[in-house]
This record gives sequence, structure tokens and C-alpha cells, in this order.
Amino acid sequence: MGVTYKTDDLIASDIEAYLEQHQHKTLLRFITCGSVDDGKSTLIGRLLYDSKMIFEDHLAALEADSKRAGTQGQEIDFALLVDGLAAEREQGITIDVAYRYFATEKRKFIVADTPGHEQYTRNMVTGASTADLAVILVDARKGLLTQTRRHSYLCQLIGIRNIVLAVNKMDLVGYDKTRFDEIVADYTAFAASIGIDAFTALPISGFRGDNITTASANMPWYAGSALLPHLETVPLDQTAGLTQPFAMPVQWVNRPTHDFRGFSGLIASGSVKPGDPVRVLPSGKTSAIARIVTLDGDLEHAVGGQSVTLMLADEVDCSRGDVIAAADASPQSADQFETTIVWMDDADMLPGRAYWLKIGTKTVAATLQAPKYQVDVNTMERLAAKTFALNAIGVATLTTDRPIVFAPYAENRTLGGFILIDKVTNATVAAGMINFALRRADNVHWQAVDIGPGAHAAQKGQTPRVLWFTGLSGSGKSTIANIVEKKLFAHGCHSFLLDGDNVRHGLNRDLGFTDADRVENIRRVGEVTKLMTDAGLIVLTAFISPFRAERDMVRSMLGPDRFVEIFVDTPLAEAERRDVKGLYKKARSGALKNFTGIDSPYEPPLNPEFHIDTTRMTPEQAADMIVEHIVGLWSPDL
Repeated sequence: MGVTYKTDDLIASDIEAYLEQHQHKTLLRFITCGSVDDGKSTLIGRLLYDSKMIFEDHLAALEADSKRAGTQGQEIDFALLVDGLAAEREQGITIDVAYRYFATEKRKFIVADTPGHEQYTRNMVTGASTADLAVILVDARKGLLTQTRRHSYLCQLIGIRNIVLAVNKMDLVGYDKTRFDEIVADYTAFAASIGIDAFTALPISGFRGDNITTASANMPWYAGSALLPHLETVPLDQTAGLTQPFAMPVQWVNRPTHDFRGFSGLIASGSVKPGDPVRVLPSGKTSAIARIVTLDGDLEHAVGGQSVTLMLADEVDCSRGDVIAAADASPQSADQFETTIVWMDDADMLPGRAYWLKIGTKTVAATLQAPKYQVDVNTMERLAAKTFALNAIGVATLTTDRPIVFAPYAENRTLGGFILIDKVTNATVAAGMINFALRRADNVHWQAVDIGPGAHAAQKGQTPRVLWFTGLSGSGKSTIANIVEKKLFAHGCHSFLLDGDNVRHGLNRDLGFTDADRVENIRRVGEVTKLMTDAGLIVLTAFISPFRAERDMVRSMLGPDRFVEIFVDTPLAEAERRDVKGLYKKARSGALKNFTGIDSPYEPPLNPEFHIDTTRMTPEQAADMIVEHIVGLWSPDL
């Protein structure tokens, strides 16, 4: 395996000098990735072991754990150093991202051991999001696999430009140079197809230690560097962000006293100094930097990667999520984008569903349209797709509910990368990268009108609202809504009833009953109700609307004061017993697919304004209660 790796002797002779030297070492963040059982965890364990970065008590525990739960017989199982979860040790796989810190005399390192199983691709994306370098492992016996290609493509998308192709387990193929060359040739062709221009190929054995910290005597045909020396010397582009214009997303408005108001955050790009003119986005207000404040005192200059508090020369409205940027080179704002999406949820993406989008320090509501295409990671072919399933990678149009400050991901990771969060479960469902803003985001503007919603409401002498009736088919939604509208009409109220069946005869006649179509159905109805309430009307809607996320989307679209959720609660057995339209019978026989309550879910409201139990209340009584409490109208004559 070659000469033993030598550690720095300075730590033993002069600890203070060592710490001073250590403080100024560069930091390399890197990940190990590739397919399952390619030896990622073993490689990291061996790297720590050979570079003398394991404490004696840890080493003793590792030796004991190897005998009890290892996969290498009586030899040390280096993977156990990073596979810390019980489930990982039981199955011999990596599930979560494991971070390890170590240092040599030349550089400090943070390594992320990412899982190889396809179902845990989301964890690999998490580890790669902050990495400067990726070590992509390939089992010399198996060659390139689907996960090898997927992880390589993800590294390229995320912007990792330093790639190491580590052909592992060379000991199991007899240290065969021909096999190594075959794999390198295959990867070279694939890398070129996804835009990876250069990479470093290393033949290694993580288990045996070949070419890990020193050159291996078993492969005299390889004249290149071992892995650790390469990691110690690979150039880092530490000035890339400094050449870009200054931008800092505001994380916190810092106001400890009445005479101090600062804006704290991590500088995303560029540099700044007191006196520099800046612009606050998206408002566009301008000011200048008065002070750059840190815990250690004021700075005369700050650069990308530093966390600072900026004081402005003027009282400017600025809050969390805004961006302070150079006045003469500010980022753009838009609300429609072409994006690359990595779908990370077990449930398929639903076009039109509202998700939370978090970009920088800003969180807004956003929707995805049906994909433009999905990428086959094996062939790089662009495939037609109606949705994104788990681990899918593709391109789709994204729309936010308000303009956001952004930069293309290729130019600025902080202002171009985002995650999507499910509004109901708060689970992260996707990671995404902004490619560019769509031109219509700049060319289509909201037309101002002289007669606004307030004037329409005043003319009609009423408060516009949407009474949103939701419940199973046959629960009585349409019956109660119809009675409520008759009572409102008798009192001279201006109203309109939108019924689910009626809307599907016209506006939504092109939609079916899949989950995606149901989402789009409610989105369109929500937009119509918004226009109607702007016209001053009281709008009644009777829709199953089975998903909380879409009902919440309409609530946020209208505002909490205009949206009244009415849960018409009828047990499934009772609704099925009524079965006025014979739909439950068809669904039970299999003749009607995607029927809510049978083979499609219904998510009941958690906190509706009205909960109507139809087993205890007649439609007439329910209508009276709604009219009395919502509109303030009630009469026994109605």
C-alpha cells in the first residue's frame, strides 16, 4: 500500500503554533456518492483511519463493533465509522447523510457520506448542496450504474465542478488496469453528455487502503496522485462570489434598542463597504451603507460568505426575505420561471397545487405546471411527462404568488436555488434551480382600474365572501348551498352559486378526476371566486374539494376575511346509503375510478368556520345558521 501517511508533528511540539496555522487553512467540503454498496462509507472510514484522525477510544469501539456488527469478518469494518444509525448497521447501508470533520497539515475538510439507494436520493441532494467537490465511486466489478449516472447528473446540476471518479474495489478485480481504463472510458463518454468537461480518475481500494492516502504498490501502472493528496491540493475557487455584484438576503431585522436598526444576513455575493449605495428589493428603495456591524466590532469591508448586520443611512422599509443589493447592479424580480426540479417526495407532484417555496430567506406560495419534460438519467433523453415521481429530474414552469428577487442558479446559488415544501405536512418535496424568468413575467402587467372591489361592495351594500361548501359526494353540499342562496336572494343580496357538476359542463369540461385534475379544478374555481368577490358578490361554491392544500390555496388567494369554509360532514356509510346519483354503486363495482371516499382520499377540514353534522341537523336548519352568522340575516319566513 506504500509509505504510511505522516501527520503533522507541530501539534505535539507547539500547540499554539499549530492552532494558529490551523486557523488559516482552507476548507474543502466534499461528498462521496454513487450507487449502493460501491464503498462510500468504507472509503471515508479508511480515509480517517489512515490519516490518523480517529481517537483511541473510537478505534477501540470500532474494532469491537466490527466483530459484532461488521460485514468484513474479523477485520475492521471502516463503514461503521460513519454509518451511525441502527438501521444502517443492521442493513449494511447508508440512509441518512453523515458529516465528518477532519484536518491534515494542509487543509481542513468536511465530508458528507451520502446514501446510494435510489429512495434516499433526496439525502444525496442535501449533502451535495454545499459541496465543493464530489467523489463519485464506482464498483470496479459492476461499472457505471443508474445511480452513478443520476448522482453525476445531480452534481453537475447543483454546480459541483471538481469531480473525482474513484473506481473502487480494485482488489476484487486483481488491480486490473484494463478494467479501470474501460470504466474511465465509459464515464468519459457519459460525462461529456451531461456537461462535465473534466474529472480526475483514481483506481482505489477503500477496504485495503490502496491509493487512499499514499500511492499503492499494487498498481504501479497508475502514476497519478492518491486520493488524500489530491483533496489537499485541488484548487478552490474562493473568489467566484466576490466578482459578482453585492447581494445579501435579509434574515433578521435587528433592533435591540430604539436607536439601532440593522439588517442581518449572510452575504450571498460581492463585497460591500460603508458609503456604498444600495437598493432594497423588491421595493426598489435606495439608501447607503452606514455601518457594517459584527460581534467583534465594525468592519470597513465585508465579502461574500460573511454574516454581518448592515445599518443603512436612511429609514427604509426592509424586512426578512428582502434583498439588499448594489444600487447599480441589482438582481431581477419576477413571478414566473423556467426551473429544473428534483422531485424528492414519495407522492407525485400535482400540477397546479400550491406549495411553499423557500428561496434565500424568502418564503412564498408557488405552483408548478405540468412538466415540459423529464430527463432519463441513463440516456439524457428528454421524455414527455405529466408529473414528477420520486427522484425524477426535469424542467417545469413555476409561478409564485408575488414577485421574488432572484438570479439564475448558474450565476448565484443563494438567489437561484430553492426548495418546495408541502403546505399540509411541512415536508420538503423538491429542490429546484431557477434557469431564467419567463418573458411574460415582465411583459404582462396588472391593469389598474378606477372602480375597485371596495366600490363594487359599497354599491351592493354587502360584504363579499366565499361560502365554500366541502364534503363527500351525497353529503348535502349542493342542497344546503341552494337553500342558503334562496334566503340571501329573498333579502336582496347579490350572490352566485357555483356547483361542482355545473362547472364541469363548461369551464372545467376538459378535466377528469385524477388527483392532478382535481387540483386544477379547484384552482380554476378559486380564480373565478376571486373575480366574483372583487365584483362585490357573495359566492357560494359546492365542491367535494377533497384536498386541504387546495382549499388552503383558495383561502390564501382570497384572504382569511373573505373565505368561509363550511364542512358538510356526512359519514361515508350515510352518503353511500343516499347515493342519489348512483355513483357509489358504480365506484364499488369498479366502473367509476378515482371516486372520493372509495379509491380516492378525502381530507376533512381541520378548523372550518362551520361544521355541519347532517346526521343531527336538517338542511333548512343548517342554512338558517349559516345565513344568521355569516350575513347577519335570519327570519322564520325565509
